[in-house]
Amino acid sequence: METTRHFTATAYVVHDGALALHHHDRLDMWLAPGGHVERDERPRETARREVREEVGLDVDLLEPETALDVEAGRELPPAEHVMLFDINVHPDGEVGHQHVDFVYFGVAADREIAPADGEAGADEWEWFTAADLRDDDALTSEVVQIGTQAIERVEAEA
Repeated sequence: METTRHFTATAYVVHDGALALHHHDRLDMWLAPGGHVERDERPRETARREVREEVGLDVDLLEPETALDVEAGRELPPAEHVMLFDINVHPDGEVGHQHVDFVYFGVAADREIAPADGEAGADEWEWFTAADLRDDDALTSEVVQIGTQAIERVEAEA
């Protein structure tokens, strides 16, 4: 069976030492804002768009240092992490669908959550400190590890 891969982008949004997460009812898990990269987008653009749609905030994504200068193309600023997630695994162990997820760290100017129409409501979002992340057994390991890292990086650059 051939594995289908989709490109996605996720932004771990931090404000004043806390991270915005929402509970995804269908998946029954806490997630940062993110979604599929559209045909006319680069991953960083997707991350910003998804935050605007899902949270109603504009974010500044941290900029990693890059210095590659080539004639035939241009370097895309790298993500903080690039993750590969199995989305549907069949009973025989075959993976039919995966997400290649570009993960970014973002800074929000405030905590005024105002999702776009059709998105999860503002009451489904919560702000988690690093201690909250470590103490909450309902969170996946990637959310705890990457979320803690995002808070630490944003706070260090403030």
